[in-house]
Amino acid sequence: MYYFCLMIKRQISNKLLQLSKKFRVVTITGPRQSGKTTLAKAVFSEYDYVSLENLDTRLLAQEDPRGFLQSHPGLCIIDEIQLVPELLSYIQTIVDKENVKGRFILTGSQNLLLLEKITQSLAGRTALIKLLPLSQLELSKLHDINFPDYEEIIYQGFYPAIYADEIPPEDFYPAYVETYVQRDVRQIQNIRNLTTFTSFIKLCAGRTGQILDYSSLASDAGISVNTAKDWISVLETSYIIFLLQPYYKNFSKRLIKSPKLYFYDTGLASYLLNIRDKTQLSTHYLKGSLFENIVILEFLKYRFNQGLQSDIFFWRDNKKNEIDCILDKIEPIAIEIKSGKTFTKDFLKMRKYWQNISAIENNDFSLIYGGDESFSFQGTNIYSWKDLNTLFTKLENQTN
Repeated sequence: MYYFCLMIKRQISNKLLQLSKKFRVVTITGPRQSGKTTLAKAVFSEYDYVSLENLDTRLLAQEDPRGFLQSHPGLCIIDEIQLVPELLSYIQTIVDKENVKGRFILTGSQNLLLLEKITQSLAGRTALIKLLPLSQLELSKLHDINFPDYEEIIYQGFYPAIYADEIPPEDFYPAYVETYVQRDVRQIQNIRNLTTFTSFIKLCAGRTGQILDYSSLASDAGISVNTAKDWISVLETSYIIFLLQPYYKNFSKRLIKSPKLYFYDTGLASYLLNIRDKTQLSTHYLKGSLFENIVILEFLKYRFNQGLQSDIFFWRDNKKNEIDCILDKIEPIAIEIKSGKTFTKDFLKMRKYWQNISAIENNDFSLIYGGDESFSFQGTNIYSWKDLNTLFTKLENQTN
């Protein structure tokens, strides 16, 4: 395993600094322990810092919000703002009066709930960025940490504490799940049976990379379909899972319209699947889905780290013809993802079908696979999972 004890440099730092010079408030959201606090303190080291995780601080903010904010008259970081959302209205009044760029840096680990409150109070006043756990690019390019195989990176996951604090995955993820279920879930929704909810998360892990079927999931969990939908929303809100939507352009009348389910961290998904070391992945039935998950995540992190929204979809028809990843550019870019470590022509069997059905001139089709070498085959770019930065650079050049 590869560890380091220095502060982890994040790709999003420059974008965060740029936004603070344009907006009066910048809000950083993302999973718990993805590094939001560390990032905010590093980029804005001269700011006052207050954490609403501290009970005394939180009580003061709840009971006397004006007095709380008056005690921080200068530039200020407020951590875990979702714990006292009523502060947002008072922050609006302050930033409207002062009109100081970068006056507040807010962090929060609940996506939908926090965004709803911000939309109500700080619309037009705050920039929003999402910080996910470390990317493969951050580990390799910024810190020279490289993995011998993708099984290890799937198993370890990307949470900063695993690397910066040298916490083994087998110790980190049980504590993470326990904290998440006991604290975050209770804040989002009053779920009475936490044991059933924990089993539900594990059932979701077993559906990584699959089309989301609420009826099947509800049946396996012993809950109603409506409860399953509510709990999926809870997992989305707290950055445990995300739903990848099908590509919206109607190249066929018989498209799948349901989303696919992925985890924001494959180390967490592996733990929930009872994978206890990377050797188990070599024969695991979800190995291909977990590999697909880390590749989709790299695209997602690349977008978010530039302050951009996701432009990632998948495409599938009712005959199970599928493209794993569609990037919604001026002309869509199709990317197949295969976990096999030895390239075969079968990996490209969807290329001709996709080009015919989409009828797009100069259709761009690429493959990402589990091998170590990148090359071109019959006009198609084949990328190693280790060489995604080359593909990202190509995409940048196409959009510039």
